[in-house]
Amino acid sequence: MQFFFEVLLGGLLSGVMYSLVALGFVLIYKASGVFNFAQGAMVFFAAATFVGLHEMGLNFWLALLATLGAMIVLGLLTERIVLRPLVNQPQITLFMATIGLTFLLEGLSQLLWGSQPHNLDLGIQDEPLEWISDATGLNVSKFDIVAAGIAAALVASLAIFFSRTRIGRALRAVADDHQAALAVGIPLQQIWGIVWSVAGFVALVAGLLWGARNGVQYALTFLALKALPVLILGGFESIPGAIVGGLIIGASEKLAEVYFGPYVGGGIEGWFPYVLALLFLLVRPEGLFGEKHIDRV
Repeated sequence: MQFFFEVLLGGLLSGVMYSLVALGFVLIYKASGVFNFAQGAMVFFAAATFVGLHEMGLNFWLALLATLGAMIVLGLLTERIVLRPLVNQPQITLFMATIGLTFLLEGLSQLLWGSQPHNLDLGIQDEPLEWISDATGLNVSKFDIVAAGIAAALVASLAIFFSRTRIGRALRAVADDHQAALAVGIPLQQIWGIVWSVAGFVALVAGLLWGARNGVQYALTFLALKALPVLILGGFESIPGAIVGGLIIGASEKLAEVYFGPYVGGGIEGWFPYVLALLFLLVRPEGLFGEKHIDRV
């Protein structure tokens, strides 16, 4: 049982970080109805920019502020150049635009900072916490605890921001009906710009945490694919859904790898979340916290 809880806890901590990546998708989808396939590339771009600036001689905090500014500018430019001209276009057109943005950001990242992997040290050691080990006997990584705490704090802060503030209420109005929001005086482009900027900030935090764990490399762009099962389980429009979906995916993939992996030759952790998401689609395609859409014909 001790080993079971150790695996379960490790999966839940990883799930919180999955939720952080999924949150970027949720924010943009809620505001504009666009599935931003470029979110993974934004994570890679943010991490590569931070490391590049840090290696150029900027200290941690200056590099962090400069990267944050770059991500906000990127979000505003994306809204202005990519999204705004495609208002009222079919969803597939917007989706293809974000795919193009993905390749643009990947190429720009490698052009500016090179294609070689970089190490990212946040000063958080990946070692078991002694006081938890002494109290419970469980080996829990210090890095996992701190990273999950940062991700959870950010997710909770954004959930409160979008549910309690004036901008958050405007966001929900825009998400419900673009035309009605415009009719009551809500500046649609301004709201979209804010949301894309916040998504850039979320990508920066995710890039730093995942870059410190796995290294800053091109593989960070595939975090977008890892977030898909989280979104399917939780719902594309729900911040709480991103949290719950991430916890389910993180825990299930670790438990499946440990307890079922040996019977199928291992490697089940890479594809089990997608099988789980596929089965879930057959039962509740809108997700745990999603709303059912009924189209009249």
